[in-house]
This record gives sequence, C-alpha cells and structure tokens, in this order.
Amino acid sequence: MAAAPALSSSSTSVLPLLSSHSKKQSKWVRTSIRSSLFDDSSTLLLQAAKHTVDSYVENGMSIGLGSGRASGFAIQYLGRQLLSGAIKDIIGIPTSVGSASEAAKAGVPLGQYRDSSKIDLAFDDADVVEMETLAAVIGRQKMQDGESIIQEKTILKAAGKRVLIVAEKQYRSGVDGSIPVLINSVNWLETAEEIDDMFLGDAEVWRRSSVGYAAGPSGGDFPLVTKEGHYVLDVIFTSPILTLAEVADKLDQLNGVVEHGVISRIPCTAVIATENGLRVIDNTLKVEGSMI
Repeated sequence: MAAAPALSSSSTSVLPLLSSHSKKQSKWVRTSIRSSLFDDSSTLLLQAAKHTVDSYVENGMSIGLGSGRASGFAIQYLGRQLLSGAIKDIIGIPTSVGSASEAAKAGVPLGQYRDSSKIDLAFDDADVVEMETLAAVIGRQKMQDGESIIQEKTILKAAGKRVLIVAEKQYRSGVDGSIPVLINSVNWLETAEEIDDMFLGDAEVWRRSSVGYAAGPSGGDFPLVTKEGHYVLDVIFTSPILTLAEVADKLDQLNGVVEHGVISRIPCTAVIATENGLRVIDNTLKVEGSMI
C-alpha cells in the first residue's frame, strides 16, 4: 500500500479537461462541446460532473443527488450511463424536488431518505468552497421547487463519500457574501438581532423576501418561508470571513437558529472546473476525527 500523504496538506491533482479513457466518453464530450446550448462555463462544469460520475459511482450504490447546475449535469450523465449499461443498480436520493425531477427525466431510479438510509456517495453544487479546508456555502440562491438546506445537508452528512462540483471562481480564500441562516419564525426578530450583534461591523442581516429583492432588512411584506416553516436570514459579510467553520460554530450556539448554509469539518472531495483542466482536491485527512 502506498504511503499516505502528509496530514498538513490536502490531496490535489489536475486532470486534462478533455481527456477520456473510452471512445464512448470521447464521443459524448465532443457532442457536448458542439452543442450551442452550452456556454464555456457550462462545458467546464459538464466535464467536472462527468468526471464525478466516472470516478466515484459504482454499481449498486445509493447516491445523494445534489441541487444546482453541475449536479444537474451529473444526474443527466448518470442517466446516460445507466441507459448504456455502463452502470447498474443505482438508487438516487434527491436533495430537492428539482433534483428529483431531473433524475426522473434522466431515468435514474429514485428512493426516499430516511434516518436509517445508507448513502454511499453524494454529490452537490456549492455557492463557494473555501480553499484548503473545503468548507462550503450552499443556499445563496432563492429557494425554489422544494429546495431545503436541511434536507441537503442531512443527505450530505449521511453519505459515505461527498463530492462538491464547482467552477474555479467558486473556489477561493477569504470568503465573503451571504450565509443563509434558517431561523424559527416565532420571535424571529430577536434571533436576527442576536446574529447582528454577533457579527457587528462584519455583516448585515436581512430577512429573505419571497418576491423580488427585499425592500429592507425585514424582507418586506412577503418574507420567504421554507417548506419546513422557517424564515431565511441572509447574513451578508462585507469583508472576508476568517474561516467558515468559525461562523458555523457561532451560529450553532444560538437557540433560534435551526440550520445554516455552511458545511464545515466534513470529509469531502472538490472537483473544480478550470480552463486548464479539472482540479481534484481531497480534505479527508485534514478533518479525520472531526465531528460531522
């Protein structure tokens, strides 16, 4: 057995963007690139999604199906592989109504997640992935089609292996911008004020609106309510966050906070689509023994 890499650094590799190991894959890649429906960024993400399926999916797996553009590409390709017979006996566990719909169209058999469900692999999009740690933020986009941060994170945590599929611009240090936070709708203002005090000077706190953009911090007359009945606060950091894990730890201490969009201290692999190829980074050794 090869010696394990040092614990002080993440495992990383770079793969040529258009490399392939079968005629079937090469034909599929060429067809994808020729399609006028795909812009450059979509083509790059498509290759990352394809690599994720080819590298990590095995026969008989139960797979958490992520939400977002890259996950949609992966679901479509997974369906093609099932149809061709290259992969068999797969069950998909969707993280949202959107991913369930995508899987149904692609011909991926679906199952429902339960507390005792065994999930071998889960792949997902992320709004941003923090360099080195691979901590991530999900849920920045307005939640639609039954999307749920709670369901998405639950399935990711339950998986034996996790893969985040992102574009190069989403992989960076010094993360700023919105962290979505789900809170109880009862006494929500008190929770919002606590969060505001906690990050005073570093972030603004706005309640997310269900229509258009919020007219003000309170979210206007039509606040977004999740399918579980919670409000969503956007904690918008105006300067780079020291670490996403620290933000998550602070939010977890507040009674009114139900869940948030930070994924941290969790073993995972990031497949990053760059113009020069696919960059694959693994943080498993760095978070070994951490709480999930």
